[in-house]
Amino acid sequence: MSDEMNFEMEIGGEALTFSTGHLAKQANGAVYARYGDTTVLVTACMEDTPREDVDFFPLIVDYEERFYAAGKIPGGFIKREGKPSETAILSARLVDRSIRSLFPEHMKNDVHVVATVLSVDQVNPPNILAINAASAALVISDIPWDGPVGAVRVGYIDGRLVINPKESDMQGSVLDLVVAGHKDGITMVEGGANEVPEDVLIDALELAQEEIRRLVDFQLRMKEAVGKVKSEIPSPIEVPEIEEFVERNLYGEIYEAVKIHAKKERSDAIKAIEQKAWEHFEEAYPEHEAYVSEVVTRFVKKAMRSLILDEGKRADGRAMDELRPITCEVGFLPRVHGSAVFTRGETQALVVTTLGMAGEDEQILDGLKLDEPPKRFMLHYNFPPFSVGEVRPMRGPGRREIGHGALAERAVKPLIPSETEFPYIIRVVSDILESNGSSSMASVCGASLSLMDAGVPIRKSVAGIAMGLIKEGERVAILTDIQGLEDHYGDMDFKVAGTRDGVTALQMDNKAGGITRDILVQALEQAKRGRLQILDIMDAVISSPREELSQYAPRIYTMNIDPDKIRDVIGPGGKTIRNIVQKTGVKIDIGDEGVTYIAASSEAAAHEAMSMIKSLTKEVEPGEVYLGKVTRLTSFGAFVELLPGKEGLLHISEVSSSHVPKVEDFFKVGDPVLVVVKEIDELGRINLSRKRILENPDDFPLTPEMREFLEEDRKRDASLTKKRDSDKGRHPRPKRD
Repeated sequence: MSDEMNFEMEIGGEALTFSTGHLAKQANGAVYARYGDTTVLVTACMEDTPREDVDFFPLIVDYEERFYAAGKIPGGFIKREGKPSETAILSARLVDRSIRSLFPEHMKNDVHVVATVLSVDQVNPPNILAINAASAALVISDIPWDGPVGAVRVGYIDGRLVINPKESDMQGSVLDLVVAGHKDGITMVEGGANEVPEDVLIDALELAQEEIRRLVDFQLRMKEAVGKVKSEIPSPIEVPEIEEFVERNLYGEIYEAVKIHAKKERSDAIKAIEQKAWEHFEEAYPEHEAYVSEVVTRFVKKAMRSLILDEGKRADGRAMDELRPITCEVGFLPRVHGSAVFTRGETQALVVTTLGMAGEDEQILDGLKLDEPPKRFMLHYNFPPFSVGEVRPMRGPGRREIGHGALAERAVKPLIPSETEFPYIIRVVSDILESNGSSSMASVCGASLSLMDAGVPIRKSVAGIAMGLIKEGERVAILTDIQGLEDHYGDMDFKVAGTRDGVTALQMDNKAGGITRDILVQALEQAKRGRLQILDIMDAVISSPREELSQYAPRIYTMNIDPDKIRDVIGPGGKTIRNIVQKTGVKIDIGDEGVTYIAASSEAAAHEAMSMIKSLTKEVEPGEVYLGKVTRLTSFGAFVELLPGKEGLLHISEVSSSHVPKVEDFFKVGDPVLVVVKEIDELGRINLSRKRILENPDDFPLTPEMREFLEEDRKRDASLTKKRDSDKGRHPRPKRD
């Protein structure tokens, strides 16, 4: 007999179904979720014993995309799923950020949440479903967790906010917002927008919260029906003597250390206090060094929050809505296509723009979406260890780097010109050289400056800022442009990016519980004021794209050819197009619709390539004149190549005004010959004439090159005629008066 139980509710006009007790029954909690024909299996497992070697909560969230879910076979040679795609990594981060803050603070047991995408209907995205299913799996499990949470997607389509819009409808949406929250408020926000006003965002968050409450109630009913008793987690050790000593004897020093403006000096001062505390207890509590450090950290947090709430001061001396000092530099690097250095306080980003060629440099996406177009704009973020003064091995980008890059890319993307307007592939790389908070928003600002320096015609500047929150009971402080200390010990990290006209991206992680509409309104209004100040500073350095591209950037020219002629340009096995590339040194990309991009280092090379392509795709018309080349000789005439792959017959009767006994008397294979297209018969055969041009040259549109050739050709024709007559022993008759 099956233990399966099903639970169903309606949201966004679609049935949401959770099933448990049938699949993955050895996990602590497992839920098979379905929304439309999109299905996800989410499992949650926990180690029985806590790890003793960590000072953090060891949560791992994996998001597994199975290509069979979309009826696809993976590309490449291996033909099986490998490392997670960027979409999978970003989806895993969405789940992680939605659930992490609700685990007990002292919990050190390893927890592993795995979301496996089993089918995708191309209508309902699986990542939103995964957040809800992860919450349900944790809720019904025996894993300690203060959930549930719910998640929805919000679009803004035709002036109306829509919950969980279909993928096809999102093509016309100016807002794409993912919101997760619990019974007390929003915990996570991730989204992009096309310069949407702040009041629309507030309404979207409130609408999302209403639906989230319904999802939470739904999961609580499920918990009541099938939920397990939660496991007991050992309480953290407490040594009152250590806490009392630190508070009584060292809190004053901690308070003063927190007020040190410079990050390194402040960190060194706090480390010295930790060492003093440890030296005091080393003999009495030799096994509690980590605990001593933890107690000092707790009082650092208390001091930082007290400084803000009680004295209205921040650790670096700024007012609540004051920006750190900002400097902007453009054209910083030689040879690159565009570069900028954006420095805000102790956060610094070197941002470089590179322009590339369509087809060759665009990013091909091999994911669960069908017919997903390649990316022509990419923003990549790097966070080397030296940016925070650390020593560690440098590997590939981690989840944090990919997430920060995606956020910055989302913020800048609405300003990127269309492919028709600017036919380049655009890659922006942000290397963080120094970090003390909000490096992703520094990347947004640096990207805007770098793109303008490269001459990319973005419509306007875009900037980003990170907001913070300190909330204790009814006391609330909203902080503009937070630094690392305020991010780490604060209750909210709210990143907002946009132009002067609206928001283009936002991201929020909240640990404070309920956030009221008033707090959101104030935070967004304060963020807007800060963003406008940053834009003023940026625009003072560069306010519009450079008129000329860098001399080191490729020049891309566009032409359209008949799609039926593409094969003529490519040639058998690519022989023809390779010949053009080798001869001219250009790069060529031809789209299925015949749109052709030519990237060249010089205008002359581009025009030469375009001329060769035109000759391959041009149709021969009656009356047109060509300087062709003899390819074959026959008894009845010569075959002349007019264009690559296009030949016509110059009949012996059309060679000259005088009698021509043998074509070989006038031509040999390879000779140039000036001809006019006399006619194209019903079978498509091209008939040519040389005689007509010799007799009446002014009747034809001849280029200077053709006229010069004609003069020499007429002399040659007269000479050949004279020689032929001489060989026959005849002389021209004298003219009669």
